Amino acid sequence: MHISVPNGPFDPTWDSLERYQVPEWYLDAKFGIFIHWGVYSVPAYGNEWYPRNMYRQGSDEFNHHIAKYGPQSKFGYKDFIPLFKAEHFNPADWTDLFYQAGARFVVPVAEHHDGFAMYDCDLSDWTSVKMGPERDIVGELAVAVRERGMTFGLSSHRAEHWWFMSGGKDFDSDVNDPQFASFYGPAAPDGTQPDEAYLNDWLARICELADKYRPQIVWFDWWIEQPAFQPYLRKFAAYYYNRAAKWGAGVAINYKNEAFPVKSAVYDVERGQLGDIRPQFWQTDTSISNNSWCYVERQDYKSAESIVHSLIDIVSKNGCLLLNIGPQADGTIPEPERDTLLEIGRWLQVNGEAIYGSRPWKVYGEGPTAVTEGSFSETKHQTFTSQDIRFTIREGNLYAILLKRPADGMALIRSLGSHLRLLNADVAEVKLLGSDIPLEWQRDEAGLRIQLPTSIPSRYASAVKITTKK
Repeated sequence: MHISVPNGPFDPTWDSLERYQVPEWYLDAKFGIFIHWGVYSVPAYGNEWYPRNMYRQGSDEFNHHIAKYGPQSKFGYKDFIPLFKAEHFNPADWTDLFYQAGARFVVPVAEHHDGFAMYDCDLSDWTSVKMGPERDIVGELAVAVRERGMTFGLSSHRAEHWWFMSGGKDFDSDVNDPQFASFYGPAAPDGTQPDEAYLNDWLARICELADKYRPQIVWFDWWIEQPAFQPYLRKFAAYYYNRAAKWGAGVAINYKNEAFPVKSAVYDVERGQLGDIRPQFWQTDTSISNNSWCYVERQDYKSAESIVHSLIDIVSKNGCLLLNIGPQADGTIPEPERDTLLEIGRWLQVNGEAIYGSRPWKVYGEGPTAVTEGSFSETKHQTFTSQDIRFTIREGNLYAILLKRPADGMALIRSLGSHLRLLNADVAEVKLLGSDIPLEWQRDEAGLRIQLPTSIPSRYASAVKITTKK
């Protein structure tokens, strides 16, 4: 299938693509939901890499699989597909939950490393439309998300499928059966570069996704950084951006590491954050669980407080948070995940004014707790203290978000000390979002001192709105 770049403002060169501008809706949205749901949700063991690890001899998943399902030559990954029925999948219920959580955009996985398309793919028979649920999962979610007034995106992890099933070639397994090559293949050795046929197929699939579902985010995992992908990435970016120009929609591509030049797409940090304000808008993607992106029977869930604190820190540094959930195979969202999302939503209902539509201030914040920077660093983060504060600005107002309430209720914002000249204006009003109780405050060289009320309107963190004299 030959792909031609449609006419439009972009050519498939990095120089041209670096003229890309992040859309305002994305800069304003700040919080989205990622969804890892697929055939790997059926075994619900280990994590979403079960389809790879069940073929890696000696792994925990390999041994578990044999003990529970039998040898991989008799029961392979393909045999989970009929068990993936999605009988309780209700896209309207899902999107209602995401809306209540305060999310502004939703990004389901369209195809994971396992090669099973969760959409109506004309280039494969291994899809959720033709097998398993026999439903267009991505298409149904796209409709429901948009009906709820949120922005729809999707992710493609197809690149990694080149080598994902390679372990199955090393012993007697169904990966070696020619009749399943269209699903498991190419199962190439680790460390090899994809060939032209695979790259053309990859490009055709991602362009098909763009045309059929018109996503406003296309999220890529890390392996697109391989040298062989470079001309195909340029071609897709030009194709997608030019299509979006005709749709009249602001779109974005998410990338990791150095797969794209800085200005040509939106940088994404997996399970980690940045240590300071980044001039270019960026994103953290992480999961509600520490141990898996998909549903597994033993989840190590994060607290709502830790997620809210991460969101605040990320937004103060010119980023946004894409938080993943993992529905069960039947389409049920686990209660702990629903509860956490609703807790986040309750916080945003009170404090969203300091988050949505905001931009970073001169400094991201203050306090003794430094965030460890980089991907896969979130487990190294320390708990925030009552001295840790993060800043945002919106419509000429400054917001100071207190990550912990001081024991005596007296907050001191040192960055607003009159001698520092970070805030070159007199303070006119100080207000606690969600509260009508007048605050006692005083500003001097040491900072802005605020006496908080005994009863505060929200858990986890409190946002103070600071209005200056004109």
